[in-house]
Amino acid sequence: MILHNFPNRVDRSPSIMGILVADRVFFGEIGALDPGMKIYGGENVEFGIRVWSCGGSIEVIPCSKIAHLERAHKPYMPELKYLMQRNALRVAEVWLDDYKHNVNIAWRLPLQNHGIDIGDVSERKKLREKLKCKPFQWYLDNVYTSLKPFNILGYGNLQNDMNTDACVDQGPGHTPILYQCHSYTSQACYYHSSGKIYIGHIQSNMDQTNRCLVDPGLQELTQLHECKKAKETGLNMHWDFKQGSAIQNRETKRCLEVKDSELVMQECSGQNWRITNVVKEF
Repeated sequence: MILHNFPNRVDRSPSIMGILVADRVFFGEIGALDPGMKIYGGENVEFGIRVWSCGGSIEVIPCSKIAHLERAHKPYMPELKYLMQRNALRVAEVWLDDYKHNVNIAWRLPLQNHGIDIGDVSERKKLREKLKCKPFQWYLDNVYTSLKPFNILGYGNLQNDMNTDACVDQGPGHTPILYQCHSYTSQACYYHSSGKIYIGHIQSNMDQTNRCLVDPGLQELTQLHECKKAKETGLNMHWDFKQGSAIQNRETKRCLEVKDSELVMQECSGQNWRITNVVKEF
């Protein structure tokens, strides 16, 4: 529900699933919906950021009686991934300022030359300037305070120079593996500025659900655990890594290496690793 200067606030929301009630005048003043969006996905995120940043608010009003007529058939194409990526990149370019590359990280898209045409955003940028909207950092500090930017230095497939046909994969249970590269979520790797290496699906509430690569210290095989648990139990989860060099655990000084097609922790022998995309040099 979108409201503006409503006197009896009940609860606030940083974004919306869909607009139920809106201040019609305010809705028009801030540019209605972005006509450059296509088909499906991202418009609720864009509108949520814009409403808050440009002087409005989003309120949740309990006990409201709402009727919703569901279509028998949705007129969308069967594959929406490309359009959702396109819309997300469009939102990022207009509203996310220095954080716009987080969308590339979330979708595991290259920072440049991703091949997705987001359309002309010049009018939306002019609208933002005209309305004197607050920066995205203000939205993070005051509206969506539980949303933590990724702070990722590198992301994508993680490969050892000795076997470029295989990628690090989260594997079954707590044992990451090397597996033929396929670029699905189980092979998504992220090197964080803190030295953590996440494998698998990434969440913006960092230590709650992400899984961290750890050196168990007393055995050869490396392990993968939820970062929060790894921190609580004192597992060795911080790594030194430079693109094209070794991955060495800061605490144990052992290196992540490949032995007999398995991921192992052992004395560093000079094996090197590369990750697909580099956000900033590390």
